[in-house]
Order: sequence, then C-alpha cells, then structure tokens
Amino acid sequence: MFQIAGKNFGSRLLLGTAGYPSLQILGEALQASGAEIVTVALRRVSLVESQKEGLIPLLKSSGFFFLPNTAGCYTAEEAILTAKLAREALQTNWIKLEVIGDSYSLYPDGEELLKAARILVKDGFVVLPYCNDDPILCKKLEEAGCSVVMPLGAPIGSGQGIRNPFNLELIRKNARVPVIVDAGVGTASHVAIAMELGCDGVLLNTAVAKAENPVKMATAMKLAVEAGRLAFEAGRIPEKKFATPSTPERGRMEMKR
Repeated sequence: MFQIAGKNFGSRLLLGTAGYPSLQILGEALQASGAEIVTVALRRVSLVESQKEGLIPLLKSSGFFFLPNTAGCYTAEEAILTAKLAREALQTNWIKLEVIGDSYSLYPDGEELLKAARILVKDGFVVLPYCNDDPILCKKLEEAGCSVVMPLGAPIGSGQGIRNPFNLELIRKNARVPVIVDAGVGTASHVAIAMELGCDGVLLNTAVAKAENPVKMATAMKLAVEAGRLAFEAGRIPEKKFATPSTPERGRMEMKR
C-alpha cells in the first residue's frame, strides 16, 4: 500500500487528465492505468457541468480520488486563491500546489512555492508541491508541513525522462515523507528508473495523453511502476567496472595438452 497523509492507496501511479483526444479515451486510459489519484486543473473544470456529462461526472462515477491543482499560477497569492476555490468547489482539502516561474521553462518558482505551501498548510490543506529537483527546497517544503514532495524528472511535457538521478536519490534519502516524481517522463522505462531509485510514486500526464495509443501506454506505465518498485525492494546488484563470472570456478573442466 501507498500512504499519503494517513490515507492508503493501492497504486503508486498518479495521472493527470489534460490533453486526451476525448473523454472516452481518458476514461479508458485511467482504468487501464490502475491509478486511484487523478489531478484536475481547476481552470479546466466547469462548475456548472451537467451531472451526467463532463470531466467531473466521469471521474466521480469511476470512483477516482480528486487531486485539484493550481496549474497556471505564477504567484503564491494566485495559487492560494485557486486552492481555496478548489476546496469550495470540489469539497476537498487536498491540493497539488504549482507555482510556475516563467512561461518558457515552466520551472517552479521555489520562493513563491514555499510561501504558498506554508500558508496553505496552516489553513488545513494537504499540500502536494510540484518542485524542482532541489534537495534543499524539498527539505524546506517537508519542514513546512507538506505531505509529500514532488520533484520534477525533467521539464513539463518534455519526455526527457530522469535527467538528474543523483538529486532524486539524495532527495529520497533525506525525506521523511513520500517522494513522487512529477513531470518530464516520456515512456515506461523512465517510470521504472524513477521507481528503482527509491521514489514512492510517479505522477504523469502528457506521456499517456499524447501517446499514439493512450490506453496501451497507460497499461505500460502501470506495469513500469510495479516492476520498478519490485526491483527497488529486491535490492539490485552493485555496479562493477569488470565482468564477474556467474558460474563458479569449482568443477571446471581442464584439458591436458
């Protein structure tokens, strides 16, 4: 089981809901992924949607756990207001906190992020912050009361995978809350690497939503999370510079010349 803020989940894969070709394909991909937590940008949600059609009814009818996010916010004040609106509209105090520094790199603004996190935690929110792969910032976010830390693997939507595994290992080593890689993965092998490094989960969106076959990719991501976690728990062999024979020397046949 995977636990955040005292709540148990059966899947370590978290999925976004933006950019899919249709609501039907989104629903099929979510089911194939086995994910339980789905992120929803408040700016994409119609608060007057019909009870039978639209994104929110689809997610509610399938029993997914809502994680609204503050996507598109550039200041702490914007993010705090968006979080409060999400709490009112969706009846949840969980928030994926995003505060972006600029529209080109889409990297998080660590200063504004930390400011917003401290205020929201004091206001009773369960805060899951999307942040840079900075071990110092991650520790400060944890000390501020965030329930997880969510360092990026690479820039949002880039599909580059895990660009700095050393930092992720360092973050995982020092964190006493779950570490979820968020952003930048492009395929199943990237997800497996994140899990093999000891991360507790992976959150992704574009890699599935923009795949040629989102449903198949969602299935691949599910299996990659499971395989990577098992490999981490199994304990891999150490890397060596030279070959080591797997067959013992004892009993080796020797030919006389």
